[in-house]
Amino acid sequence: MGRLKDKIAVIVGGATGFGLATAERFAEQGATVAVLGRRGDLATEVGQHLGGSGYECDITDFDQLERVTTEVVERHGGIDVAVNYAGFEQSTPIRDLTPEIWQPMIDVQFTGAVWFIRAMANAMADGAGGSVISVSSLTAQNPSAGQAAYAGSKKGIEYITQIAAVEYGADNVRVNTIAPHLIETPMTAGIFQNALVIEAVRRQTPLGRMGHVDDIANAALFLASDESAYISGQTICVDGAASTQKLPTSDDYELLAKDRPDLV
Repeated sequence: MGRLKDKIAVIVGGATGFGLATAERFAEQGATVAVLGRRGDLATEVGQHLGGSGYECDITDFDQLERVTTEVVERHGGIDVAVNYAGFEQSTPIRDLTPEIWQPMIDVQFTGAVWFIRAMANAMADGAGGSVISVSSLTAQNPSAGQAAYAGSKKGIEYITQIAAVEYGADNVRVNTIAPHLIETPMTAGIFQNALVIEAVRRQTPLGRMGHVDDIANAALFLASDESAYISGQTICVDGAASTQKLPTSDDYELLAKDRPDLV
């Protein structure tokens, strides 16, 4: 207990999924949590329930993010930890991509994620330093059809993380990224309705199980705490070693369906 005692933690997307699990874990460990989200009412409800605060914030809106960052600093006295879970996925082959499909994913998962790193790291640099954590994806490690926009933006943030670690190192600001495997959250709930897909993924995960939101929250806690004080510029795969393998393909699904027709 108390690994984040007296720390102020900002969590984008802290009202559901990975973000909620992380917000709860951080609060358990002594942090004051500020939850940011597009649904300001939900962010405020969760933040206050955890003894912190909540704010409406769209990280793709540069000016709004700057204002909210200032509000958090003024209200809580600074920012020590910041985690960004904002994102969504719409699998589309490159041949079928259009600006209407491409741009929203890039806006949230690349441009908005860069603005978040900038705002949080600048606030930390004005204080005593801190830890900024972004979220990538296993699909940024293992190429998969239909993931050009989603995984491409995630891979870009992994590289931005390295650059930010170089630029903010002298300010005692650490910048890292977590790359999760496929884990059930509100965003991925539809995929988990397909037993064939989940079993194929599980079989190609060396640890032999699907992950849980707590696995991501625990990784975020480590990167937020002083236990990781000499770690910066890194992408930590939380994936049961699945990044050592390939992602399932249509051929894998077809073979598995023959072996396990009960899953179809």
